[in-house]
Amino acid sequence: MTIASHIIFALFAVGFGIRNLIAKKGDNKHKVIGWIWVLLMFYVAISSYWIKELNDGNYSWIHILSLWTLISLSLAVYFIRIKKIFLHKILMVGNFIGLIVAGIFTLLPGRYLPNLIGLF
Repeated sequence: MTIASHIIFALFAVGFGIRNLIAKKGDNKHKVIGWIWVLLMFYVAISSYWIKELNDGNYSWIHILSLWTLISLSLAVYFIRIKKIFLHKILMVGNFIGLIVAGIFTLLPGRYLPNLIGLF
């Protein structure tokens, strides 16, 4: 169940992230969707710590990235609150790129997701 919710929330995060990256910045819609995206990303990062069965019950390097995600999301929220828009933007875009790259890595041959859905 953890893996399924992790994947579903990550897919929603991709959708909300794309929407906020291409839409007008700073209005209420951007802020609401941004908060939804942050909450989705927090769930995805935190839920990764309960996904260890893919690595023989151990943590992997991806869990370091999850920690960085939690830190950088928190910093991005902090920076927008103190009106450091450029730093907010860099961290948010970086988190989105990290989400996409992590998603691409999950689709590599031999990984859990392609095996689950019979891609390779």
